[in-house]
Amino acid sequence: MTAPERRWLELRVRPTAVDDDLAAVLAEGLVGLGGRAVEERDGWLVSHFAEPADADSFVAEAREALSRMAAPVRVEVDGSWQAHEDWAETWKRGLEPRRLTDRLTVTPSWIPVEEAPGSVVVVVDPGMAFGTAEHGTTRGCLRLLDALVTEGESVLDVGAGSGILAVAAARLGASRVVAVEGDPLAKEAIEDNVEANGVADRVTVRAAWADAALLAALGPFDGVVANIESGVLRPLLPGFRAAVRDEGWLVLSGILDMEWPGMRRAAEEAGFRLASLDEDGPWRSASFRATESGRLPPDTGPQASRSGRVAGSRPTGS
Repeated sequence: MTAPERRWLELRVRPTAVDDDLAAVLAEGLVGLGGRAVEERDGWLVSHFAEPADADSFVAEAREALSRMAAPVRVEVDGSWQAHEDWAETWKRGLEPRRLTDRLTVTPSWIPVEEAPGSVVVVVDPGMAFGTAEHGTTRGCLRLLDALVTEGESVLDVGAGSGILAVAAARLGASRVVAVEGDPLAKEAIEDNVEANGVADRVTVRAAWADAALLAALGPFDGVVANIESGVLRPLLPGFRAAVRDEGWLVLSGILDMEWPGMRRAAEEAGFRLASLDEDGPWRSASFRATESGRLPPDTGPQASRSGRVAGSRPTGS
């Protein structure tokens, strides 16, 4: 495999059996391997990666990892190079304005949306970073943020990706937002999107890979949002609690349905109580409130909402 000068490694995976839950697991696996986003294309799940040191070894290791995730279903995995310019045009296809709630709409820059009184429009181009309203985890976070963010709040976005959640928090009224992202390519996308939305005076980008110590040092905030794979979320929970003021809020996403009960228990053990749950296909996004003592009062919990609606929040727009 010979790489052109400007290149991204395109990785494609296709299960031999059609299963929405398995497709979600494989999409999560691609993102966990470092994929920038995942696109469904002619039965394949497609993602793009910055050039690894040894592309052939990377593809072989990815094939082994994705096969383990899919077992006993067999998967096909293939890799090839794509020029940066070709990638940019590919990702423009299929992106369109998405109305997430009564007032919140996300759109790419090449499709302008008129901002009516009381509405909030977030303009986001992903670049080589995860985070558009095309993914259920991002949509869930945006719906929850619309119900949570109040004027003048401080917000921390952990693993910010494209910066879509940081920008949305600022556009929804937060006066100070810190976006933490360790990927230098994603950091560029965040800065571009912050500038495009006119919120550079409210959003600060911190180039770092988050750990519990960093989160504790950055806090306290009124709210924290993290849309990361669940295996990364769990060890960060003590850091999230240290970064959130008492009775402040936490939004977690990147959680599959099968992972949700365990994630809820882990969050409660870390000092949070469940406030609301958003369901979008196989993905779960949840908001929590930080408790003062870490010991939770008796809780019947909110009823899980269906079809991407958030319990107790504004209904999803069409």
